[in-house]
Amino acid sequence: MADAPVLGGTDKVALDATAFGAAMNIPLVHESVRAELNARRRGTHSTKTRGQVSGGGAKPWRQKGTGRARAGSSRSPLWIGGGTVFGPQPRNYTFKVNRKERKAALRSALSLHAERESLAVLDPAPYLDTPSSKDAAVLLQGWNQPKGGILVVLTDDESKASLSFRNLKRVSVLPATAVGIADLIGATAVLASRAALDQLTERATK
Repeated sequence: MADAPVLGGTDKVALDATAFGAAMNIPLVHESVRAELNARRRGTHSTKTRGQVSGGGAKPWRQKGTGRARAGSSRSPLWIGGGTVFGPQPRNYTFKVNRKERKAALRSALSLHAERESLAVLDPAPYLDTPSSKDAAVLLQGWNQPKGGILVVLTDDESKASLSFRNLKRVSVLPATAVGIADLIGATAVLASRAALDQLTERATK
């Protein structure tokens, strides 16, 4: 059974074999990450066609006799200030991923961090009463992990501890209920409180 160290101490927390011992399913993780990133897109991009651009009602010059190419409107896509051909229009990018598939992808992402030993447990108690970014930075510096983004996962009750981590460089803080597969895959290491770790385990197994 895999375990995770507790930063700032010598204890270790045993990890659930189902949530943190699954095989990596790359196609399923890829599909889930795409679904999450697409859901974050607003899809409000919009361009105007030649029929939507104002002006251009009059023919720029007569059809024949000028030596120039014939033109019927100054709002043609060939002209500067003209409309756009096949430009982006408002749309919805979301697509559905089944619940069982999302859970399997979450298990794959958690198991990947457990396998790489890039998962650790945080005791948020020292940071609840007196937040300190300096102490949080010292704690993370003592964690032997490659340089990259660190994801700190806390519960809603431990939100005050996020004040110590949220301003640190390459550190992002999320509640356990909002952590997605894209957040886990994009993080070099994951630091979670015991309560947040339990919530992630419950999301991946139940």
